[in-house]
Amino acid sequence: MIVLAARLSLANLFAPETRKVFWKVVGLTLFALVALWFALRGAFNSFILPWLQGFMPSTSDWTGWLTLFLAIFAGIALALAMALLISPVTALIAGLFLDDVAEVVEKRNYPGDAPGTAMPIAAAMKSSVRFLGVVIVGNIVALFLLFIPGVNLVAFFLVNGYLLGREFFEFAAMRFRTPDEARQFRVKHALTVFSAGLVIAAFLAIPLLNLLTPLFAAGMMVHLHKLISRQETALRAR
Repeated sequence: MIVLAARLSLANLFAPETRKVFWKVVGLTLFALVALWFALRGAFNSFILPWLQGFMPSTSDWTGWLTLFLAIFAGIALALAMALLISPVTALIAGLFLDDVAEVVEKRNYPGDAPGTAMPIAAAMKSSVRFLGVVIVGNIVALFLLFIPGVNLVAFFLVNGYLLGREFFEFAAMRFRTPDEARQFRVKHALTVFSAGLVIAAFLAIPLLNLLTPLFAAGMMVHLHKLISRQETALRAR
């Protein structure tokens, strides 16, 4: 079931119907990252660099070398900051388009089923911020655990698998259920949802492709919710 949901989500991710959402997310993400780059560089040059230069000795022999060192340090620091910001920025922007992805999946793969209900814009923004928080918390925890040998990689998958699986499955379920019902349904199928979350965490670990993690995760969990719901309906009909 999980493998089927992942395979269908990958197929939907690059389907013609999804391209509009795909380019919206990629375009807005790149725009936001470029804007952040200039903002961070401007802040460094305006505030941090003058402060660091205040500690530099006035002798000309050292000034050139220290200026070069500061330039290299600034470049590395900005690159690291941008690397850390890619996932949160993508999560924040893609969170606004999750219902668009869900609608494509439902129309493309489940045309005979009643369509889900999209979240109002305020709820969508709240959900987007929550996804942002999940990504930040997951990566902060994983970052701290990086310093524990033998635990870091496992921690990354466990933390992100649980958090991403929970949030994206409840998103998919809330298109057809109340928030309380969606939460209960997720708890009832906690092991399946967590296993699907591990697949999303593996997707998140792939450089560049991880920019599409929210779109892949939303599609996968829509499929998983549909498959579990149909399975339960079939069992009740027996």
